[in-house]
Formats: sequence, C-alpha cells, structure tokens
Amino acid sequence: MKKSTLLHLRIPFSFFLLPVFLLACAVAETIDWQNFGLAFFILHFLVYPASNGYNSYFDKDEESIGGLKNPPPVTKELYWTALLFDLIGLIAGLFISIEFTLMVVVYGLISKAYSHPSVRLKKSPISGWLAAGIFQGYFTYLLSYIAVKDVALIASFSWEIQLPGILSSLLLLGSYPMTQVYQHDEDSRRGDLTLSRLLGIKGTFHFTAVVFAITTGGFLYYFNTYHQFMDGLYFTAFLSPVLIYFSIWYLSIRKNLVSADFTYTMRLNFISAIFLNGFFIFWWIN
Repeated sequence: MKKSTLLHLRIPFSFFLLPVFLLACAVAETIDWQNFGLAFFILHFLVYPASNGYNSYFDKDEESIGGLKNPPPVTKELYWTALLFDLIGLIAGLFISIEFTLMVVVYGLISKAYSHPSVRLKKSPISGWLAAGIFQGYFTYLLSYIAVKDVALIASFSWEIQLPGILSSLLLLGSYPMTQVYQHDEDSRRGDLTLSRLLGIKGTFHFTAVVFAITTGGFLYYFNTYHQFMDGLYFTAFLSPVLIYFSIWYLSIRKNLVSADFTYTMRLNFISAIFLNGFFIFWWIN
C-alpha cells in the first residue's frame, strides 16, 4: 500500500466518531463482547476509513482536510483499497447479523453519495449536512446498538432507546459545519455549497452554539427522565472544556477570520472527542 493511500484512509480520524459507538454501548448496558469487538473493528478500521478514502479519491483535495493537513495526490489504488475495505467489512458484518450488514451497506452507499460526481450531496448545503449528521449519528448509533446488544432492530423501537440516537445526530448536525469552516475557499472553487459556506464563518459559530445548547438540554432531559439527574450534571461538566475552547476560538475569529483554520478546527475536534468519549465511558462504567 502506498503511503498516500494509507494517509487518505485517515484511520486515526475514526477516533472523532467513536462517541456514537460508546453511547450505544452505554445505552445497551448488557454487551455481547464478541459482537462488540467485531463491530468496533468493522466501523472504525474498515467502514470509516473506506468512506474517507473513497471521498478523498473523488474530492482530490489540494488543501487541508479532516485529519490531514497536507493531503498528498490520490491514486487509483486509493479507490480500490476503499472498496476492498468495504467488502471486508461486509463479510465480517455477517458474523454479527444480516440486519447489521444491510445497515452497513446503506451507510456505505450514503457516504459514497456524499462525494461521487453523479450525486455529490456535498454540493447541496442541506442534503450534505443531513446525510452526515443522520447517518454518522442516529443511523450509526442504531447499527451499533443492535450489534453490541445482539438484538433485532425492532428491539430499539422505544423512546428510551431512540432518544439518545436522535441526540447523537443533533450533536453531529451542530458540530459538522464547524469541520467545514476552514474549507470555504476550496469548496468554492469546486462549486460545493456546504452549510458552513452558506452560513459564513461567524454564522457557522452561531449556528453550532444554538444547536449545541438545544442538544445539551435534550441530554439533560434524557438523563433526568430515564437515569439520574447527576448524570446530566456530569455530562455538562465533561463538556465544559469544549465550551471554553469554543468560546475562546469564537472571540479570536471575531477579531480576525484567519483564525478559522485547520489547526483550530482539529483542536476542537480532538477536545470534543476526548471529553465525549471520556464521558460515555464514565457513564457506561457507572
């Protein structure tokens, strides 16, 4: 495998999507550990990297992308490697269940539609935003839940199970435009009108702040209704460093829009992932 192919798979970037999987595990409570290990590997080492690689192949970015400050030129090897990773993931998924595997197929198709020139959801600010938020959040939460719990999808059809999945999508719908805030110039050259481009840099910050506040309220309601009020307090405490960093960055871009760059964005992603992963592990254990 060429170094450029490995870099574009962006396997470490899967860490930023891990909170959804951990949330599903915490809600499931009782875990089938064999399915847990298999689902974790399929999602974070096969499906997500395949999606990254496939989209990178068609985007052919020349400037920074998520998890890769200086992306090298893509080759045809990246395209075939992404498809191979998908195939291995589907075969491995059959050891969990047919239902899980079919959901992985749907996820893969949607992720490919994001950048493929025949569809390119990324060109539309709303469809691209909804596809990323719903399928990386709610949909991934459900397929993770049925895998680690070893149940059929119909077993998740209760408000107590559905609500955390919906909230995970709200988190992503709020944060996803922030991941695009430094890509406006390149997206403009390609003709991709992302939601962040539509909102503008300051508008993206305002939008994220509002959605984040709504999502936090939703999680507080969920914890207070189905678990303990203290869980909600722990949740807000874990996320306070994210809010502090976000606020400092916002004040910086108020003075100079140049601060809306790759480095600041990746720091926000890293801090968010650290504390969300930390909270869901803490909550799961307790």
